[in-house]
Amino acid sequence: MDLLLCRAWLVDGSGDPGRDAEVAVTGDRITAIGAPGELTPGPETKVVDLDGLTLAPGFIDIHTHYDAQILWDGDLTPSCWHGVTTVIMGNCGFGVAPTRPPHRDIIVRTLENVEGMSMEALNAGIDWCFETFPEYLDALDKRRKRLNVGAFLGHTPLRLFVTGGEERAATPDEVDTMRGLVREALAAGAVGLSTSRQPAHQGAYGRPVPSRFAEVDEVDALAAELGAAGKGILQVSIGPGMFVNQFSDLSSRYGIPVTWTALVARADKPGAAMRTVERGGALPGEVYPQIACRPIVMQVTLADPAPLGEIDEWKEVLARPRAERAAMLRDPAWRDRARPATLEGWAHRWPKVSVDETVTDPDAIGIPLDRLAQQRGTTAFDLMLDIALADDMATRFRVVLDNDGDDEIGDLLADKRTILGLSDAGAHASQLCDACYSTHLLGHWVRERKALGLEDAVWRLTGQPAHAFRIAERGLVREGYFADLVAFDPASIGTTLMRRVHDQPGSADRLVVGSTGVQHMWINGVPARTDGEDLTDTAAGRLIRG
Repeated sequence: MDLLLCRAWLVDGSGDPGRDAEVAVTGDRITAIGAPGELTPGPETKVVDLDGLTLAPGFIDIHTHYDAQILWDGDLTPSCWHGVTTVIMGNCGFGVAPTRPPHRDIIVRTLENVEGMSMEALNAGIDWCFETFPEYLDALDKRRKRLNVGAFLGHTPLRLFVTGGEERAATPDEVDTMRGLVREALAAGAVGLSTSRQPAHQGAYGRPVPSRFAEVDEVDALAAELGAAGKGILQVSIGPGMFVNQFSDLSSRYGIPVTWTALVARADKPGAAMRTVERGGALPGEVYPQIACRPIVMQVTLADPAPLGEIDEWKEVLARPRAERAAMLRDPAWRDRARPATLEGWAHRWPKVSVDETVTDPDAIGIPLDRLAQQRGTTAFDLMLDIALADDMATRFRVVLDNDGDDEIGDLLADKRTILGLSDAGAHASQLCDACYSTHLLGHWVRERKALGLEDAVWRLTGQPAHAFRIAERGLVREGYFADLVAFDPASIGTTLMRRVHDQPGSADRLVVGSTGVQHMWINGVPARTDGEDLTDTAAGRLIRG
C-alpha cells in the first residue's frame, strides 16, 4: 500500500452507521478497509493518523457552472476548499460548447445575463481552442485539474450551433442533426443533456435563451437519445410544458434518470415544496428534484439586474449594453411602464431586499426597501432605482431570492426523494457564493440544527449523487473505488465569512467563502489538502467521461 489512513471514524457514503476503521490506498484506488490495527503498512507506506476525524468519500457537487472558469482556474475555487472532489458542470442548458466562432459573443453575453458571469473575465479567460463538444472535452482532459470534472451537453449552445440562433421551432432536419450531436457528445463522454424552459432565463441582448424556443417534442427527441445510448441523465430547469408529470413520463419511457431545478422552500408559501415532493414521488420513474440547503441570497447591482429578468420590462434593460442601462432607468416613460409590473412581480421580495453597499446613502443600509420607501414617501421600485443612479450604479442590493423557508428546508433535507444541489458554483460570482453548501450542511444542519444525522448528510454529498448521476466507482469508500477522500472534524466543520476578491481574468471581482474543519483531502489517491492547508501543486483531478 502507498497510503494508510488510521484511527478514522469512517462514514462510507452508503448511509450506514459510522465505525472505527482504517483505509489503505494503492495508486489511485482504495485497496483495503479494515478494523483498527488490522492493516499492516509496508516500509514505503505513508501512514496518516487521523486521530478520530471523520473520513468520508470526497463530496460530489452536481450543479455547477464551471464550464468557462475551468479554462483559467484549474483549482476550481472555492469548491476545492469545501471537501468537494468531483463537480458536474453544464447545467441548465448552458455551456461553452459546441460553439462556432461567429457565436462566441452570443455565448459570452448569455453567460453574462443568465449566470451573472463577468463579460470581461469571460473574454479574457476563455481559450477558444474548440468548436465541437468532443473537442471541448479533449481540451479539458489535457488541462491541469485539481478536481474531477464531468460535463453536460447544454441545449442552448447545441441549438445555437444547429439553428444559428434563429428564434423558432427547429425543423425536422435540425432536430435530427441535434440528435446526432447528442449521440456524438455521449460517445465522447458527456454525462447527459441539460436544458432550460425557465422564463427568467434571458440571454444575450435580453432575449430568451435558445433552449426556450424548443418545442417539448424536441426535448423528447433528444431525451430519447439518452435512452437509446443506455447512459446519461437529463437535467431540466423547469418551465412551460416541463414539470413533474413530464419528468416522470420521460424517465419511464426512456429508462433515464431525470433531475430538475429548482425545488425551493418559500417562507410565504409554507408546505408548497413538500407537496411537490409528494406529488412527484407518487409518479413512476427515477426523478430527482434538486434542493438547496442555504437561502438563495444575491448581492445585485442594477448594472447587472439578472434576477429582475423574469419581468418583461427588465428584459429591455438586459438587452442594452451595460453602459446604456442607467439611461433607461432614468427614463420616466420606462419607469411608468416598469413600476407596476416590478412592484407586483416582486411583491413577496420587497421585505427581503435591502441596500448592502452604497457610498451616497449609507443610512439606507440594512433596512428593507418596502419599509424604507414608506418612510421616504415613495415606492420600493423608485427608491431602488434612485439609490442606484445616485451611486453611479455601484450600489449592491441584498436580495433574498428564494429558499428562505428555513423549517421546510429541514423537511426537504430529511426526505430522501430529493437530491442536494444548486450550488451554482462558477456562476453569479460577484453576487453569491454557495459553493460552500457542503460544509454549511455539515455545520449548520447536522451539528447545529440536528435536522439530519451525519451519515445521512454524507450520503447526500457522496453516495446519492454518485448513484443518480451514474458516476462509476466514486461516492463510496469501497475496495476498488477511486481514492477520493476527505477527513474533517464534525465539531468544527463550517464556513468562514464571505469576502470579495478581484482575482478573475481582467481583475473581475467575485465572492468567495472559505471552510473550517476540513483537514485532509485526497483526489485519486493524491493529497490535495493536509492539516487544513491546500497543497498548491496538486493536479490529480480527471475528466469523468460518462
